[in-house]
Amino acid sequence: MVSTAALGDATTQLVSGLSSEECVRVRDALDYAAAAYGERACSSGQNAFEFSLGVAGTLAYLRGDVETRIAGLLFELAIVEPALVETLEQLFGAEVASLVRGVQQLIRLHDLTVGHQGVWRGKNAAQQAVAQVETLRKMLLAMATDMRVVLIRLASCVTTLRWFADQKRFDDLTRDYGREVMDLYAPLANRLGIWQLKWELEDLAFRFLEPETYRRIARMLEEKRMAREGFVASSIERLQRELHAAGIKAEVSGRPKHIYSIYNKMRGKELDFSSLYDVRAFRVIVADARTCYTVLGLVHNIWTPIPAEFDDYIARPKPNGYQSLHTVVTAEDGRPLEVQVRTQEMHNFAEYGVAAHWRYKEEGGSTFKSQKYDEKIAWLRQLLAWKTDVTNVVAAEEDQKEWVEKLKAATLDDRIFVLTPQARVLELPVGATPIDFAYHLHSEVGHRCRGAKVDGAMVPLNTPLSNGQTCEIITAKGPAGSQGPSRDWLSPGYTVSSRTRSKIRAWFHAMELAETLAQGRTLVEKSLQREGKTAVNLEALAHKLGFAKVDDLFVAVGKEKFSLRHVEAALHETAEAPAPDDAAVVNKSRASSVDQGAKSGVLVVGTEGLMTMLAKCCKPAPPDPIVGFVTRGKGVSIHRLSCKNFAEMRSKAPERVIQTDWGKGVIETVYPVDIFILALDRQGLLRDVSDAFLREKINVTGVNTQSTKGQARMVFTAEIGSTAQLQKALAGIAEVPGVQEARRS
Repeated sequence: MVSTAALGDATTQLVSGLSSEECVRVRDALDYAAAAYGERACSSGQNAFEFSLGVAGTLAYLRGDVETRIAGLLFELAIVEPALVETLEQLFGAEVASLVRGVQQLIRLHDLTVGHQGVWRGKNAAQQAVAQVETLRKMLLAMATDMRVVLIRLASCVTTLRWFADQKRFDDLTRDYGREVMDLYAPLANRLGIWQLKWELEDLAFRFLEPETYRRIARMLEEKRMAREGFVASSIERLQRELHAAGIKAEVSGRPKHIYSIYNKMRGKELDFSSLYDVRAFRVIVADARTCYTVLGLVHNIWTPIPAEFDDYIARPKPNGYQSLHTVVTAEDGRPLEVQVRTQEMHNFAEYGVAAHWRYKEEGGSTFKSQKYDEKIAWLRQLLAWKTDVTNVVAAEEDQKEWVEKLKAATLDDRIFVLTPQARVLELPVGATPIDFAYHLHSEVGHRCRGAKVDGAMVPLNTPLSNGQTCEIITAKGPAGSQGPSRDWLSPGYTVSSRTRSKIRAWFHAMELAETLAQGRTLVEKSLQREGKTAVNLEALAHKLGFAKVDDLFVAVGKEKFSLRHVEAALHETAEAPAPDDAAVVNKSRASSVDQGAKSGVLVVGTEGLMTMLAKCCKPAPPDPIVGFVTRGKGVSIHRLSCKNFAEMRSKAPERVIQTDWGKGVIETVYPVDIFILALDRQGLLRDVSDAFLREKINVTGVNTQSTKGQARMVFTAEIGSTAQLQKALAGIAEVPGVQEARRS
């Protein structure tokens, strides 16, 4: 527990810079917190009241307003006892309660995402992890509608790291916490301009991530600390004499050394420790910008400047608003010395960033939510859309330009951040629904989306999502082709993303194209059956008709943009001019001649030059016993000897019957046959039967199925080379579970 003396010192720090009325409010909150926390401990193991004192003290050091300090004292209490938030609002006001709720949200983000940063796999895992960290930073700020919430969260991170350092803990918890701070919170503090916290967060996190390197650099700093501090002190004294002689009032002080910054410069520039410029450095603070340049001239008169190391951030401020003059000079001993020159206002912003800006606005007498303040906050929020600060990722120049263009096109306020159940964060447009979320995950997930849970509760698919929510998509079983989106999703209110609507429209277009293709295929195949040309080369036929692919022919026929008469005409042209290989072969040594049909592979005995076609009523195939029947105008129709239609025709015109047999080239020819299957209806039956055809390399050109009272009757039209191939297929089909009968019809 905190001692009375320590509590007194903490109270003095907590009320620093506040009015008497504000001091009373802080002391009331302090008394309430002391009683409410008792002996409770934080998740880190630190005493909760000590932790809250540390957070509030950091906020006071950053010159936070009274509500920020009180919220820093009490937010941990609301985490251990969530029901107390309403009590806090009654005791300390709605503004404090709002800040506490905001911090709760960010703590929830930590709980959801910590430990999930290693879930990425594959060759792009590193890039995905970096992108996810960047998205988390954006989400963190988007969830904090009040920037003071982020400030409180940063102060809590610093307080926890300080306690870990005091306890000298080095375990998985401290390493994971250090990684989270280095990836997420230190870059965020940098972007918000809170450099005092940024430097301490980096140094402390680095201490737990790279303990050996941290200790090595710390030892190097300590070994020559006395000599270095003596040199800086003498340099400051010399400059102060020159400033006094010139009549310039200025505050000159040594600049603290940040271990992580030194490490980065040693690593990035491959410098030796003794060559680092900012190991020996001091800062000059003056009244106005004009005096800054006067002081710069004095510094360059005293020591020799290094031109390449001069930066004018007053004329050209950094993107995060930082202003100062930076110069490096060569001192008497030939070693570099860094000097920074700035005004008091620039220094306040450099040290405390956004926190100093808030306090400055309040002390200036303007309202907290003035237009200028709102513009400043909007600018700070926009900074969060910039490219990641991760130091080991160096972006190409083209990537940098792309990010700049993105900045011009949109701001963070147009986006929300929603989590998957696995704690992956997705960036979506404001107003996005679970449908947008599903398609952002993957197109297949979107197509099969049937429902959604938001924070564990079922919601309609047109429910707008909010920052920090967790969304779970419920999908239909089976492939997306059979379980697609609803046309209602294209109605207003179901989606806000043009990308989502494009994917939905593309799905319907693909389905319509598939239906048109199937319809066209059926029409063409029926035409081929009528003409007895089912074995024709479809690719060649399509090319003859002016189509690049046979599917293009099917689509044109399906859309009724191409008449089947052209197909039939092309077939007749082929029949009238047979290729040399298809010409009739006549045996002159026999009294009777033999004719080989163009595509049927049938020998017709006793007649010359007749065209043959396979009858579609019985679909003969070798080695079926066959017989021919001379038709009027269409040559010889070839039937199976057992065909009922042929028996009827023979009884009416026996003189037109002709003796036939299969030719030698039948092995290379395919013949259409109908196969009847009776089976118990079940899910997956059609797929299993199709697999049996596939195993025998049999092409199925048509399917007709009917299901009544749990029984499925299916008729397949398949192209076979011989009845032996057909018998193997029938045997395979008979083994399919549920099949009761499989035969040639």
